[in-house]
Amino acid sequence: MLKISIAEANSEMATLHLEGKLSGKWVECLANACESELKHSARVGIDMRHVSFVDRNGIALLRKMAECDIEILNPLPFIAEQIRNAASS
Repeated sequence: MLKISIAEANSEMATLHLEGKLSGKWVECLANACESELKHSARVGIDMRHVSFVDRNGIALLRKMAECDIEILNPLPFIAEQIRNAASS
């Protein structure tokens, strides 16, 4: 389960706050939430401070988002490493 909430939003920046596990159907939910916020804000950040697990599809999505200048904020070290490794493979 993943909880997605908008911590901050204005025309310049929206920050999505995630809590739980980014896996399964929640990967697509996050993609849709980011796409929706990008319609209203110039930039989007994803606060992952309270995310305990990310599956392979979630890592791929986060890597793609990072490549598109969406800020991945406060990931656990092992999740940040997985995103970096996915980008180099």
